[in-house]
Amino acid sequence: MSETLYPKPSRGLAEKRRALAPETEEAFQAFSRQVFAGGALTAKAKQLIAVAVAHVTQCPYCIAGHTKAALRLGATQQELMEAIWVAAEMRAGGAYAHSILALTAMEADESAKPG
Repeated sequence: MSETLYPKPSRGLAEKRRALAPETEEAFQAFSRQVFAGGALTAKAKQLIAVAVAHVTQCPYCIAGHTKAALRLGATQQELMEAIWVAAEMRAGGAYAHSILALTAMEADESAKPG
């Protein structure tokens, strides 16, 4: 993480965020606790998903935090890397799948040309 682009989280910044919108902060924290609690998916599985999604959304804070949470819940380094590769494939797969839009536009352009 670049210190100039992504400041290091601090207690002071967290307190300021909470002070500026305390009810919203608490609602978000409660939502987060509920989302990451074990249910049909284990808490570990949810953290592995979060690591993968964090790589797609490219949130350095989320990558670090959810990686640590997944490790605390027993995820292995291999599981984390596989989750990251799934995210990479899905991101690349989206570009690949959407190439159909460019191919369709190319075909339309070719058919619109005289001759």
